[in-house]
Amino acid sequence: MLDQAVEGWTATEQAIAERAFEQAYGRAITQLTATLQTKAQALSSAESIWQFHDFLSIERHTIEGRFAFQLEGILFVFASLVKEGLLQLDELSGLESEKLAKVTAMSRF
Repeated sequence: MLDQAVEGWTATEQAIAERAFEQAYGRAITQLTATLQTKAQALSSAESIWQFHDFLSIERHTIEGRFAFQLEGILFVFASLVKEGLLQLDELSGLESEKLAKVTAMSRF
């Protein structure tokens, strides 16, 4: 949790944003776990094992980069998470209407 208010964000909004972000992260991990289980069942050769390793390394890099919580640029992140189905707009309820409108608009593209 963030210790101090960030300009343009109330403490309540920060808490809402962090909670929504954590929910999306949990869904991304659940989705990845399901994908990994399917891929693991298909392992049949050394080459498929190395491909599995490469896939997992790329996913780790992607998830760790994407899910480093920072309020700067978070509306863009939220829009992409909504677009991918990892976050629902109602989970951002409580953010000021302008922030919600931006996420809604950006998630349509």
